[in-house]
Amino acid sequence: MGMDINADDFEQAVIKSNVPVLVDFWGPQCGPCLALMPEVEKLAERYGEHLKVVKVDASKNRRFCMTMKVLGLPTFLVYKDGQEVERLNGASLSISEIEESVKKTIG
Repeated sequence: MGMDINADDFEQAVIKSNVPVLVDFWGPQCGPCLALMPEVEKLAERYGEHLKVVKVDASKNRRFCMTMKVLGLPTFLVYKDGQEVERLNGASLSISEIEESVKKTIG
């Protein structure tokens, strides 16, 4: 699955990426996050070199989450060319919604 990142890695891993990036903000106590994780891993495999998937453990990166205005989990941010192009969040979020966003971003 995507690599774990934090505030220190964010610019290099996400902003400077030459492919779109799906940033997964998750937490070990978040049931919906854990339920989506295997599906997100499959998404990462399916889109291979066209998409980078990275994870941020919100429980270890609270200040970074506040900086990024991530107020609830799960939250997925989609970046393209160093810019946030979409933000998806909420306990009812489905993998199909995430994949639609990825497809739209990849083009």
